[in-house]
Amino acid sequence: MPKRALMERRPWIVASVALAIVFWFAKDGRVPGLYLIALEAAPLLLLGVYAWLRLRLPEGRMLAAMMATSGVGVALVEFFPWAGATVLMLGCGLGIGIVVSHRRMPLHPVEKVAALALILLTPAACYLLAEPPDDVTAGFYGLAVGGLAAGAWTSNLPRAQVGAGAVLLVAASLVAIAGAGPLYPSRVPGLIVWPLFYFGNFLFCTGIVQRLRPRPRPQLVH
Repeated sequence: MPKRALMERRPWIVASVALAIVFWFAKDGRVPGLYLIALEAAPLLLLGVYAWLRLRLPEGRMLAAMMATSGVGVALVEFFPWAGATVLMLGCGLGIGIVVSHRRMPLHPVEKVAALALILLTPAACYLLAEPPDDVTAGFYGLAVGGLAAGAWTSNLPRAQVGAGAVLLVAASLVAIAGAGPLYPSRVPGLIVWPLFYFGNFLFCTGIVQRLRPRPRPQLVH
């Protein structure tokens, strides 16, 4: 699709991606804290607007709310870890509500094992990587994001987008927690957490919209 057509048909997506790139370059610069918080939340909020406008179904409303809570949560978590994690867990809960209503049946045994591993190993890893007293909060958040990934992976939604996006959110969570724990003071986690988190949400959001959005009926020529 030409760039001009993309701008005309998907302005919220283009703006979201652009602001996500701007934030990645600006986050270690001299942008004042309040502006940086707003810049971090904005790309996810714009994904929420995209979901709200493009998917006029209950899932679209839930997806828009998920993107909004993800934007607010990730902006809060650095300054108010417990509050930010709580908001992010709420977003995961909304995402779980979407994917479990589109469960893939029947499930292959390998899919069941993968889902169980995501549910059990993600919170365990988050708990072990976190430093006290944040380890319990990290474990609960790991349970939420692991449940989201397991539900997405075993749904009938596009696995290459929705399932992969949820798994990227798991990866972003593990890297972020490790960056504040055993990998501190390495700068590597700080460089890759945002791309993992944003692209994970991007894939999850766009994959659901593209699969569930009603297609216009072809016009019959008489």
